Order: sequence, then C-alpha cells, then structure tokens
Amino acid sequence: MGDDEGNDKKKRVVFVTVGTTCFDALVRAVDSNNVKQALFAKGYTHLLIQMGRGSYLPTKSEGDGSLAVDYFTFSSSIADHLRSASLVISHAGSGSIFETLQLGKPLIVVVNEDLMDNHQSELAEELADRKHLYCASPQTLHQTIANMDLSSLFPYSPGDATPVAKHINNLLGFPDD
Repeated sequence: MGDDEGNDKKKRVVFVTVGTTCFDALVRAVDSNNVKQALFAKGYTHLLIQMGRGSYLPTKSEGDGSLAVDYFTFSSSIADHLRSASLVISHAGSGSIFETLQLGKPLIVVVNEDLMDNHQSELAEELADRKHLYCASPQTLHQTIANMDLSSLFPYSPGDATPVAKHINNLLGFPDD
C-alpha cells in the first residue's frame, strides 16, 4: 500500500481535504513550514489543499526548491484529486476516509478536536489501530509525517454486508432472493 518515498523528479501530490466543513486548524497545520518541509523531505512535490468553508488562506508557492502549494474551496467531485494523490491528509469524516481507503491511497486523518461529541475520532483511531491509516491532530501532524512509514499500512477491505442483510430480511419475513 505504501508509496515510494524516494526523491525522484516525479510529481508526487499530497491532497488535503476538509470536506464541506470549516477546519482552519488543519489548513494552518499543512501550511506551516515544518509540515511542508517534512512533506518535501519525504519526496512530495506538490500540496493541494481543499479548504472548504474556512477563512484561513494558505500561502501559494510555485515550488522552486520546495513544495509547490495551491488551494481551492470546493469541487463538484474530489475523486480525481484523490486518485492523483500520492498521499491524502483528510478530516475525520467517514465518507472521505472510506473513499480514500477504497482507492488504496495512503491516508493521514486529522481529527478536529474542537468538535463536541467527536465520534469521528473513534473511527479514525480504530482504523489507525488496524494499521489502515495514520491518525493525528493539527498539533501532531508534523511529527506523524516525519515518523510515518507507509509500507507499514495495510490495505482496507470493506466487509460484505450480504449475510447481515439476508438475516434481517428473514427476520422480517421477506423471501430469499
């Protein structure tokens, strides 16, 4: 599952998504010099940030001798951005997490600690415990990137819900198909 971490001249994009929310703490974190330097040291060449409803504007850069940085607010579909990414850094929304994992992309999930009753952190932490992704906070993102070994991640295989659906149908008296 891991991406090559060499410093070849190939374009290696880190795609950051906050979904439809405002998560300025994540955008600020990926725009910090220490995070950008850590990504560049890992061989990434471009940082593309989907910033959602946030008000913090990242610093654009052409990437001469450093990470190229660009951003946008929304897109009708982020699927193309996910597919072209070498690494995804995402908020902890289940849709973003599972879409990224099903594409087989390495993923760092950043939990928004400002949310009340943050059930999303439970999902992210469980998937991190199972070694499908890395989990971080905006404050620990730099260290997570510096220490990550993408070859240690395991591909995510979604479960088959068919037996559960058949059992429920039987309980409700529906015939088997």
